[in-house]
Amino acid sequence: MEAQKDKIQNSFLKQGGILAAASILVRFIGLLYRIPMANIIGDEGNGIYSAAYEIYNILLIISCYGLPMAVSKMVSSRYAMGNYKGAGRIFRCTMLVGMLTGGAAACFVFFGADWLERNFYAGYTGIAIPLRILAPTIFVVAVAGVLRGFFQGYGNMLPTAVSQIIEQLVNAFVSVFAAYLLIQAFADSMRRPAWGAAGGTLGTCLGALSALFVLICVYMKYRPGRKRQEKSGIDRATDTLRGTYHLIVVTAVPIILSQTVYQLSGIVDVTVFNNVMGELGVSPQAISVAQGIYSTKYRLLVSVPIAISTAMVSSMIPSLVVSFQNKKLQMVREQTSLTIKFNMIVAFPCTAGLMALGQPVIRMLFPGSDYVTGGWMMLLGSVCIIFYALSTVTSGVLQSIERTVVPVIHSLVSLGIHILLIVVLLMRTNLGVYALVIGNVTFPLAVCVMNHMSLRKHLEYREDWKTAFLVPGAASVLIGVLAWAVYYGLNTLLGYHIPSTLIAIVAAIFAYFVLVLKMKGLNRQELESFPFGGKMIRLAEKMHLLS
Repeated sequence: MEAQKDKIQNSFLKQGGILAAASILVRFIGLLYRIPMANIIGDEGNGIYSAAYEIYNILLIISCYGLPMAVSKMVSSRYAMGNYKGAGRIFRCTMLVGMLTGGAAACFVFFGADWLERNFYAGYTGIAIPLRILAPTIFVVAVAGVLRGFFQGYGNMLPTAVSQIIEQLVNAFVSVFAAYLLIQAFADSMRRPAWGAAGGTLGTCLGALSALFVLICVYMKYRPGRKRQEKSGIDRATDTLRGTYHLIVVTAVPIILSQTVYQLSGIVDVTVFNNVMGELGVSPQAISVAQGIYSTKYRLLVSVPIAISTAMVSSMIPSLVVSFQNKKLQMVREQTSLTIKFNMIVAFPCTAGLMALGQPVIRMLFPGSDYVTGGWMMLLGSVCIIFYALSTVTSGVLQSIERTVVPVIHSLVSLGIHILLIVVLLMRTNLGVYALVIGNVTFPLAVCVMNHMSLRKHLEYREDWKTAFLVPGAASVLIGVLAWAVYYGLNTLLGYHIPSTLIAIVAAIFAYFVLVLKMKGLNRQELESFPFGGKMIRLAEKMHLLS
């Protein structure tokens, strides 16, 4: 029994490790291409680009964001019971829903782009141009998302990981190339920044198409086997066509609502900041520049470690659903604890590193931007990484144990606090764009506090404070001080900030690896589940860090 439990947990962590590794690579590629693209289109273009993305993301979430998680959850449940026909029916019905909702949202964005610019984003001249290019992407992502959720429901994260990497590679190449061409082509136009932003969104569209092509190829390869499996499997009378659509709705809607509230916080940030700063006499260009630094520097950098949490939740949900349905609550608690621990091992050092090296990192990645303002944003707001990681994982757990409405309520309460806070800070203080940074910290903080209270109530969950929080927290404080000292020491001696930054980062990573193992924060099995875990184990053995 113990061996079976270890096997399940190891498989769950391995699959999560695959998605986490892909997420790291995807975000790294994203950082690499966003650097030249951000420099090509400038801060005003970046402001337009980020505002267009806010609209795209909210409509993507409303129309189809909950479908991948919903299909993953429902397919894994039926697969565990041998109900392969029900799993196939779930997939086909969800695909139809995704095509209809994604298509409707795409049409709204395409034909309503001018209306959105006129009524909500008048300060972002020409935003309708990138919006029209993003419109068909919603439909493509909806279809691709259902396919990814289907594969994840069967416990296979590889198609999702591979398609994400290919999508980002195509996105990177096209975004930079198209942004450069369009900036040059419209050099004399008043809407030059908007055309530059449109080049970036073209990469998003073609990247999503390439991912969909890969997923369809994988699906067609395994389709004959799935068909044979469906014919041999049992069929439940409860899985009627009408019942299936009802189940999709009741499963997907709470997930969509929860994610919509998360995304609404970004929309609120843009809208409130524009209106309040406009009333205070700040020019539209200055507003766009400040928003560009906040969105395409600060939020871009903190999103890299947060993506790992999302990846782990995607791999966690199918496993949790099966354990919960089989009434193995202790296994649910252990898987929850393991996922939180995995995320905190990553989130704490990323927070400390970005707080200590925020300014030199932004200066290195975005040499033409205001790295001083960006550095202060990182110092004040990097702690959001920990809270977003916790809120993402705990929301996923609550959804897995049939408490899907709870995260929605918590997100709505937190959004209310968020709106009140940033309005007061913007109107009553001189914080300016830093008010948005503070709001970006308090929003996930409130969610994760309420989520943890619900987990204690419904799951009787208790955190492993030592290995999940105290060890990575203490080690991160030490490596943050080390990174700061190494950077400023080398930069003072050498006068070259890029080598100093890179050496400081490498020194901090190595020191964290040693400290966590010395403090017994990870064991051999847990370390093996990390990306490149085997290599890390061999290194740890050579350094006598593992017994």
